[in-house]
Amino acid sequence: MLLISCPNCGSRDETEFHYGGQAHVPYPENPNELTDRQWAEFLFYRDNTKGAFAERWLHSTGCRQWFNMLRDTVTYDIQAVYPMGTPRPDAAVKATARTTPETGTASTAADSTTTGSAAPSTSTTSISPSTSETSTTAPEGAIK
Repeated sequence: MLLISCPNCGSRDETEFHYGGQAHVPYPENPNELTDRQWAEFLFYRDNTKGAFAERWLHSTGCRQWFNMLRDTVTYDIQAVYPMGTPRPDAAVKATARTTPETGTASTAADSTTTGSAAPSTSTTSISPSTSETSTTAPEGAIK
């Protein structure tokens, strides 16, 4: 579950919000001059990027105000929340400030299921009730 920081109300549970689609989609200057295909592309075609993505959100059960959010679509990390009508913040500054490699459950290795080439190896995994209950160390790649 995400904890979203509303610019007006503060941090709230994601169940109070509704997703509004891609942010910063410009309205056509002359919509009456568009062909049916161009109009359909404006209405329905949106980017599907992997990484930082600008989105519109509505705080539907709180202040009922729209705002923009810059969120990583892979890690769900909320990078910025900013008011409607303001330009998108630069996500590159935050990404280059990281000195440690990113960790998580997604893998880009050749045997990863995210690439569709093969199933991940389970040869090193052992499950035993006595060790799993008493173990306090997280597996490699896990984050707190």
